Amino acid sequence: MEEKLLPQHIAIIMDGNRRWAREKGLDYRLGHKEGAENLKRIAKYANEIGIKYLTVYAFSTENWKRTKEEVGALMILLQKYLEEFLSSNDFNNIKINVLGDICRFTDFTLPRTRF
Repeated sequence: MEEKLLPQHIAIIMDGNRRWAREKGLDYRLGHKEGAENLKRIAKYANEIGIKYLTVYAFSTENWKRTKEEVGALMILLQKYLEEFLSSNDFNNIKINVLGDICRFTDFTLPRTRF
């Protein structure tokens, strides 16, 4: 694909993972995990083909209204993927910027000093 035909910036809204899991008779955590894996594939591919910016809307203020168990599972998933990314040392032009109100996230979940 010619680089000049590609957009410089793509935005993704993470939505429907829980619904996807429910439709397949799976636990919602598997839906969130599959959504995270899919985002990982998309981010790598976008980087490979020359997309300069990828914005992901992944956790809204509405998500805090979910059950404590589901919010906890999402935080564990987020932490797992951030730790995996930070420990890989394969940043390949990738930088993570966290946008929005992050005061409810712990330093353990979002290791701010690394971004």
